[in-house]
Amino acid sequence: MDAPAISMPILGVFRRIVRGYFRRHFHGVRVSAASRFVHDGTPLIVYANHSSWWDPMVGFLLAERLMPQRSHYAPMDAEALARYGVLRKVGIFPVEMKTPKGAVQFLRTGTAILERGGVLWVTPQGRFVDARTRPLIFKPGLVALAARVSAASGGCTVLPLAIEYPFWDERLPEALLRFGEPVHILAGEIAESLQTRLIDALATTMDELREIALRRDAGALTTLSQGRLGVGGFYGIGKKLKAIVLRQPYREEHTVAENGSVEREGDNA
Repeated sequence: MDAPAISMPILGVFRRIVRGYFRRHFHGVRVSAASRFVHDGTPLIVYANHSSWWDPMVGFLLAERLMPQRSHYAPMDAEALARYGVLRKVGIFPVEMKTPKGAVQFLRTGTAILERGGVLWVTPQGRFVDARTRPLIFKPGLVALAARVSAASGGCTVLPLAIEYPFWDERLPEALLRFGEPVHILAGEIAESLQTRLIDALATTMDELREIALRRDAGALTTLSQGRLGVGGFYGIGKKLKAIVLRQPYREEHTVAENGSVEREGDNA
């Protein structure tokens, strides 16, 4: 079986749409430990927690910004993909959910993608789950695919990606991302042991990202996309009025960085 064909013109248009969506709907898209997202020739699977329908678009943005030289793919429920057939042209392939046939589809297509140097993105929880929910529960497909590819290729790298969408000090939320330590899989590893390792690796990465989010520590992250500025509404009007009355420059953001520090509006009131 061949890897699904990607139309580069359609992918280019889709990427522009994704960039625009993030600029309009998020104050910023910020990533931590991006240096872990590398392709060293070993088959690479990126697996993430799944709390929102934004998650697949996060993958598209990361792929374009951090690894544009590779082809990237992700599975999607076959019934849903039938309604949006154009997505097949950007690397999305169909999988029948909760059927033996679907499991075979995923393994065959995933193997073909990885054998040809593509990167596969998956959300092994298989449904929307709040990022604070523990323990993490994975469907068996990720482990089965990683073990199969590792046996055929002599190894496989599975990279955890934690995703959160918190509100900080601005009108729009942040999209916060962190890559975890890669899990290197050797041929012959027991499935149960591998499942535990993958769950633990993602849970650790999610906990690390949670600490960054709680600290509101933008300095610990690299900004991939900057969205619209300003708090809007009542506060936005108040800021504009204050700037006019005091004859001060008007800054749209609710936080203002000066001398390397962040001062939040009202901290010194």
